[in-house]
Amino acid sequence: MAAQVTATANPRRGSSFLRIAIALQTLTIFLQAVSAGMMLTSPYGATLHDVGARVMYGASMLYLLAAVLAWKPGGGPTRPVRHASGFLALASAQVVLGIAHVPSVHLPLGVLMFGLSVLALARA
Repeated sequence: MAAQVTATANPRRGSSFLRIAIALQTLTIFLQAVSAGMMLTSPYGATLHDVGARVMYGASMLYLLAAVLAWKPGGGPTRPVRHASGFLALASAQVVLGIAHVPSVHLPLGVLMFGLSVLALARA
């Protein structure tokens, strides 16, 4: 009888990429809070916050990509993919609310996103 051998990627590699992606996302959200404060005190704070929003959204997409890559090779749980998808949806809502200048929802959502990102980083 021949034994069936399946090629799987190193699970630690996908897991470390996922941790790096979550850490990057958490850092970008924290920097968004810093740049939001800078908007009140410096003339270039708004520009930093605008650029940071694009970087944060890209980091959310990277988190989703890392979650899919960590899940797909080993066929592990889909929970990280669902969390990353939900986070990308929150990031999309955050961008729309920021463009629409709705700070009464934009600010609390940013705090929630930072908390959820720190929680995801602690779990990873």
